[in-house]
Amino acid sequence: MRTGRVVWHYSLALLGLWLLSACASYSGRGLEPGVATLPEVLATMGQPALNWRDADGSQQLAYPRGPAGSQTFMVFVAPDGRLQRIEAVLDMEHFARIEPGKSNKESVLRLIGPSVPQWTNYFKARDELVWEWRYCDAWNQLARLDVLFDATSGIVRTTYQRPDLSGFDGVAPFCGH
Repeated sequence: MRTGRVVWHYSLALLGLWLLSACASYSGRGLEPGVATLPEVLATMGQPALNWRDADGSQQLAYPRGPAGSQTFMVFVAPDGRLQRIEAVLDMEHFARIEPGKSNKESVLRLIGPSVPQWTNYFKARDELVWEWRYCDAWNQLARLDVLFDATSGIVRTTYQRPDLSGFDGVAPFCGH
C-alpha cells in the first residue's frame, strides 16, 4: 500500500514537471528584448488572444494563460517589429491602475487582458457586468480578481478573493513560484 502511494506521488511530481516545461514558452522565456522579432514571438508564444496596433506602428499582444493558469502576459513590440518587453500583468501593481470612474472595458483589457469567458457574468438586476481573473497573490496562493462594470452609473470597481480550495491531502493550492 505504501509503495503505491509513493509511486502516485512520484507520478504527480513528474506530471507537474512536464506541465511546467510545456508551459515555458507561454511566458516567452528565451525571447530577448531588442533581438527577438514578432514572428519569433508568435512562433514561441502562439497566437495572442488580443492584439492592438498603436498609431506609431507598435503593437501590444495579450496572452492569457487561464483558466488553469494564473497569469496573463502582455508583449510589447516596437514599430520595427522587435520585442520591447514582456510583462506578467496579473498582480497588485497592475490591478491598482484600474480606477473607478476612469477605467472602461477597453482600458482594462489593455492593462490585464481578457478574463476567462466562463467566469464572465451579467447581473440584470444591478445592470452590472463582471469579469474575473485567477492570479497568484502576494502570499503565493491562488486568488481571484473581479472587475465590475456598472452600466447605469459607469463606475468600475474591483474585488479580490482567495477561494477556500483544498488540494491533494487537504493542502491549499499554491502558485509554485
